[in-house]
Amino acid sequence: MKHLSLTAYTDVLESLRAKWFLVYSAVFGGILVLLFLFGVTESRIMGFTGLSRLLVTYIQLSMAILPVFVLVTTVRSVAGDREAGVFEYLLSLPIGLGAWYWGKLIGRFAVVFLPVLIAMFGGVLWGAFRGAEVPWGLIGYYTLLLMALAWCFLGIGMLISTLARNADVAQGAAFVIWLTLLLFLDLILLGVMIREQLPPESAVAIALANPMQVFRTAAMMLFDRQLVLLGPSAYLILDAFGEVGYMVYALVYPLLLGTLCAFGGYLLFRRSDLP
Repeated sequence: MKHLSLTAYTDVLESLRAKWFLVYSAVFGGILVLLFLFGVTESRIMGFTGLSRLLVTYIQLSMAILPVFVLVTTVRSVAGDREAGVFEYLLSLPIGLGAWYWGKLIGRFAVVFLPVLIAMFGGVLWGAFRGAEVPWGLIGYYTLLLMALAWCFLGIGMLISTLARNADVAQGAAFVIWLTLLLFLDLILLGVMIREQLPPESAVAIALANPMQVFRTAAMMLFDRQLVLLGPSAYLILDAFGEVGYMVYALVYPLLLGTLCAFGGYLLFRRSDLP
């Protein structure tokens, strides 16, 4: 545990000194400032006002920004060290490969998740100071959703970083995966369904295998309990999961997917030719 915590602490310090972390933090902080400047808390949508309206907008923007930032920064963890020749120095230290790998994973999770969390709670505190009603239940579930999304793409990023032989290939693969998942949210999935005449159940199953779609639908369900915006596919989702069941699925599935990817990356990392 000592080596694990030291590795995580080292990765956190290394990330705090990097320029990408400053940009990453400024993006989420800037989003919140812009939402306040444009008076989002004063507007109304489907009965949501104040902090609820702010959180709905913030969570939708996070869905597009958080995955690509996590992937692009995480894929350099293993691939970048391999390319820089750090592994030869690493193997001379009294630290296990498991402690090093999982320590970097935990440290990177803290770095990518805390700015998102701080920005969201900063907005909540400001809204509470302005006299807005604080929806603690909504905030709690949003926090868990963001945590699950960050962990999912962190695990995918570690797997890519283990497979790639250099940082450039890893970043290219990360961008392709993010773009593929983003396109499969609506356009490509609908085109495939129409062209191949897939049964609706199969199309919905493919959609719900995409962690970004799972996150998007769960966030939508919080202000649209019947998922009216999804059209007929909402009946399939609600019949298969139910409202509470789907909200649980939206948390468990990304966490499980991220853990499996991270563990697969660790197995490949342990068996690979490190130098």
